[in-house]
Amino acid sequence: MAFQQLTKNTQPKELSPLNLAFVGDAVYTLLARSRLVAQANRPTNTLNKLASARIKAATQSANYYKLQSHLTEEELAIMKRGRNANPGQKAKNATIADYRNATGLEALFGYLYLSDQTARVLELFDICWSDSHEEK
Repeated sequence: MAFQQLTKNTQPKELSPLNLAFVGDAVYTLLARSRLVAQANRPTNTLNKLASARIKAATQSANYYKLQSHLTEEELAIMKRGRNANPGQKAKNATIADYRNATGLEALFGYLYLSDQTARVLELFDICWSDSHEEK
């Protein structure tokens, strides 16, 4: 799987953590959906339920903690910047802590994607995906 950087003038370090999370949400969701489709040919309603379980804030929050020991200092700082950002909206189906941690995780994925670090995105996503319940 390969990503193409869409904007050559984007400086990820200069973007707000919420802008990084905006992109990272899409990247993380695409990876989860792609992984589910690659596992088996399923009805879309089943795929939707499985994907929702993988991308909900509580799951992303758990992955926030799972990744910490695997990150560089720079990556950890970006993830914490995302967690500490004030989104200006309330979490719908999550605790505030889970929502903030999920935002941090998404900011990291957005940063890595916009920095054209595809291999690292995939490496970290594999860690997030591992050791969790396997879909049937």
